[in-house]
Amino acid sequence: MSSVSVMRDLLLEELKTGLRTTGNLLDKVEPDQWSHQPQENMMSLLELARHLAQIPLIDLAILQEKEEAEVKNLEEETAYETAKELTALMERGFMELKGYMEALSDEDFLHKETRPFYADRALTQAKWLTEIVTHVFHHRAQLFNYLKQLGHPVNMFDLY
Repeated sequence: MSSVSVMRDLLLEELKTGLRTTGNLLDKVEPDQWSHQPQENMMSLLELARHLAQIPLIDLAILQEKEEAEVKNLEEETAYETAKELTALMERGFMELKGYMEALSDEDFLHKETRPFYADRALTQAKWLTEIVTHVFHHRAQLFNYLKQLGHPVNMFDLY
């Protein structure tokens, strides 16, 4: 196995951990807590959870240079409202993203660039995967803090 494949697999493994632990955190949400919004200028818990669950699938569509309208339609189609649905969406998105990344040659993973509809510059597929991993962990940290604010006994062991 090439060094590039090893690094890609490590990133995918880390992403899988982030999504698995996100699913575990979502399972802690009580039905009446989805509307929790820490401040007026922040997302509600449901909006945050939905965005987080959509990341693998939506970011895959963006890196594949889908048009803005197609991405927005996908966001609307996957605007789920339960922990079970959101977790299933993360799993689906992960499997599609993993399949895409694993199908790339080492050369394409490192050097093929695609440009999102909202930006002037393109990113390599390796950079995209790194961005997706950090995007998930950023919002997982927000979810963790929302649950703390709601009094859930979450701690670092919920993150591994």
